[in-house]
Amino acid sequence: MRRIVMFNQLSADGAFAAPDGSLDWVVADAELERESVESLSSFDTMLFGRRTYEMFESFWPNAVDAASTSPDPHVEGRRSEGVRAMGVWINASAKLVFSTTRKAVTWNNSRLLPSFDPREVEALKRQPGRDLMLFGSASLVSQLSEHGLIDEYQFAISPRLLGSGRPLLGSVPLRLPLKLLEAKAYPSGLVMLRYAKADSASHE
Repeated sequence: MRRIVMFNQLSADGAFAAPDGSLDWVVADAELERESVESLSSFDTMLFGRRTYEMFESFWPNAVDAASTSPDPHVEGRRSEGVRAMGVWINASAKLVFSTTRKAVTWNNSRLLPSFDPREVEALKRQPGRDLMLFGSASLVSQLSEHGLIDEYQFAISPRLLGSGRPLLGSVPLRLPLKLLEAKAYPSGLVMLRYAKADSASHE
């Protein structure tokens, strides 16, 4: 069975994005970046909501060229080999886009899913292949969580207080117990928290 793994940056006070949707507060960490690149071989598919897909679509196809580094989408002026490696993987991966408003997707290896159907996602997880990665896409995270379809939550907590911002989960009518897999601090002050859906998880 393939797993769905969610990765998202959060501020120390729990915001998924600034009020205007920006992520310029995200803290870069070379060690976490290196570990993230090493983990990419476990995945071959990305899941997206429309807004996050369009953000990725506007940046990543143009971020990889003949240079050995690529620009960091969150930190102005920063470039690294790790970001380039992520860009190569992102461009090559299968990309499934859940959207009721997009009529077509043209970025390579992209497929449009015009509605969210939990049975279709369950069938996708039963197909052969590697695990599926979910970045951003707060509305999709909420829908998948509501149906218990995310197997692992990865939260990269940045040492930043925003005061206000957008929450990752909307009004999800459940309480989902999680099991801590790992808590790791990095030199930048960033902390990675990895949680699995607990065996006792139940919808309430």
